[in-house]
Amino acid sequence: MKDAHSPKEDGREEFLTARQLAAVLQVSESTVRRLAREGRIPSVRLTPRLIRFNVKAVFKALDGISRRTQRHEEEAQDDPQLSFADML
Repeated sequence: MKDAHSPKEDGREEFLTARQLAAVLQVSESTVRRLAREGRIPSVRLTPRLIRFNVKAVFKALDGISRRTQRHEEEAQDDPQLSFADML
């Protein structure tokens, strides 16, 4: 069985629908569409209603988001300054 993450035999990349990507990521289709609308994952809009996703590009984007979030949390832990949330 062909893996959805790998290129096809002729070298072309496979693009998934929002429903297919949602199944791969184990999230809802509306979450996939929201992430695309917010620009957090790359997408290709073919028509106003048709949208496709390159799995490799999506994973790369999501990996970058998770790394930025981890880095931001680490920086926040190193900050000796108290925030308003800490005071309440």
